[in-house]
Amino acid sequence: MASQEPLLGSSVHDAAQRAADLLAVLLPGPGRPAGPAALITVLRKYGEPEPIEISAADLAELRHAAHLLREVFAAGDAGTAADRLNGLLASRAHPPRLTSHGGTSGWHVHVDGDDDAPWAEWFLTSSCLSLAVLLAERQAPPGGFCASPSCGKPFVNVGRGTSRRYCSAACGTRERVARHRAIPAGRSETAVP
Repeated sequence: MASQEPLLGSSVHDAAQRAADLLAVLLPGPGRPAGPAALITVLRKYGEPEPIEISAADLAELRHAAHLLREVFAAGDAGTAADRLNGLLASRAHPPRLTSHGGTSGWHVHVDGDDDAPWAEWFLTSSCLSLAVLLAERQAPPGGFCASPSCGKPFVNVGRGTSRRYCSAACGTRERVARHRAIPAGRSETAVP
């Protein structure tokens, strides 16, 4: 089922964030929700029209697509991310086309096979398109995985500054506090043994 969100979501950034949010429920990880209910919640959050029906086969194909897309988020530099995106787009995407889903939505771009493409095809191709545009816009990897060992959640880099290491300020703060507490009393982090 193809999304009816306008122009890659309401923005390229929204479509890229949707990709990260879908990865978070499709890939295993600590404290992450899993299963069709969590997936449907994310699809609703991004405006997917009802009814949203995800079969067991759809879920398996979506998880496979998520593992392919994971490699883009895991890329350490823009060149590697671009190579991975180019490979996925070359092997999975169709020529860009505009659709309004028969007038039920605003015009927007799709690179999946048709308006009724399978969920996994739509997810992978629309995510690759938005992440490619984001990479070109920032000239940096479009996303990453939280460096906190207790999290590992995917996130999108949308700012103009340096790439993030953590999915949120809370994870970054938690890791800084943990490093600080691991330092023996009377020693500073910068002290040389």
